[in-house]
Amino acid sequence: MITPIRLAIVDDHDMIRQTWKMVLQRDERIEVIAECSSGAEAIVCAGKEMPDVMLMDINMSPINGFEATRIIAKEYPFIKIIGTSINNQSAYARNLMQMGAKGYVTKNSPSEEMIAAIVLVYEGGTYICKDVNDKLNSKGII
Repeated sequence: MITPIRLAIVDDHDMIRQTWKMVLQRDERIEVIAECSSGAEAIVCAGKEMPDVMLMDINMSPINGFEATRIIAKEYPFIKIIGTSINNQSAYARNLMQMGAKGYVTKNSPSEEMIAAIVLVYEGGTYICKDVNDKLNSKGII
């Protein structure tokens, strides 16, 4: 029996959190241990639940995903953060990675890609989704 990846989902939309939980927990390697509806909740959750990986929505208020990522990465560097957004602009991914995130996946990415990102980041790698990666490659950034 493998120990599942302990995952926290951070998004200000209930339906997004519920859907991701349902989809991601189908994979035996993942256990959703917490759901947070704001950046502030995510910061508290990080200290209380100590998840292995957090899926962090970018566009939340009053504390957005960039700020929550910066704080969590500094306070709890062992928690690996994957940013999520509907936005596929490479600047979002680049900025979030500079804040300490280990990955970035758009909300348009297929569930298989999200699962692959979670596993890879958990294992110590970094992941930028295909949609954003293609844009970075076409601009010669990576």
